[in-house]
Parts: sequence; C-alpha cells; structure tokens
Amino acid sequence: MTRHPAPTPEESPASVRLDLWLWAARFFKTRALAKQAIETGKIEIGGQRAKPARGVRVADAIRISRGEECFEVEVLGLSVVRGPASIAQGLYSESEASRLRRESARAERAAERAGYRAPETRPDKRARRLIRALGDIDAA
Repeated sequence: MTRHPAPTPEESPASVRLDLWLWAARFFKTRALAKQAIETGKIEIGGQRAKPARGVRVADAIRISRGEECFEVEVLGLSVVRGPASIAQGLYSESEASRLRRESARAERAAERAGYRAPETRPDKRARRLIRALGDIDAA
C-alpha cells in the first residue's frame, strides 16, 4: 500500500470524493463503511442524497446519520489522507444545535438504561416461587 504525503495548502484539491472525505474526517473507520452509509441514504449534502464519488467542497453543509447519532457539519477543509484525530476535527465544524441534540439524545438513552438492571445470576428456588406467585395474582 502506498502512502500519499499530505497535500500542502497550495496543492489541496478544489473537491474531494465524499466517501474519501468522510473517512479522512474520521466519521467512518473505513472507506467501505462510508460508501455503504452514502448508498443507504444516511449522508446528505445540502439536503439531497449523494453518491460516493460526489465532490465535497469547502463550505458544503453535510448531514451524517451514524447509528443513533446525527451530525450536521460544515466543511472547513479537504483532505485525501487520514491523519490524526486533532487534524481530522479541523476539517469540519459541527453546528451548535446539532451538538446539543446529540448530547440530549445521549443523555436520554443513558437515563433509559439506568432504570432497569438485569439480574446478575439466575433466581434461586425461593425467588422462582415468588415470581410464580406474582404471576398467579395477575391471572386472578
């Protein structure tokens, strides 16, 4: 596999493939995952579905749905190489509204999980009898 040197500002391209930019900006671990997300409609540029080879330009607005999270970002820079996370975060800026929505959704999911805890072991004989007895109450 050949490594490409990072482009200098005067060499940086006018546009970069969408799947390549999503991979370089570290939204997806591989280009194949980025391409799959694009093809399944989880990525929108300017409110429209895109194809993996569509060119991304500076100032484009991209909406990225990844799992339960949804990012709304503006492209600040272009890159064809996957660098460190600190550099990748400089390629885009997430809108404040998008960040607040993601954080509130994450807090809601954590609150939903906090209420129920699955038992660590099987119920013993006494607990099984109590469970069965409670079931009889509901049937009556």
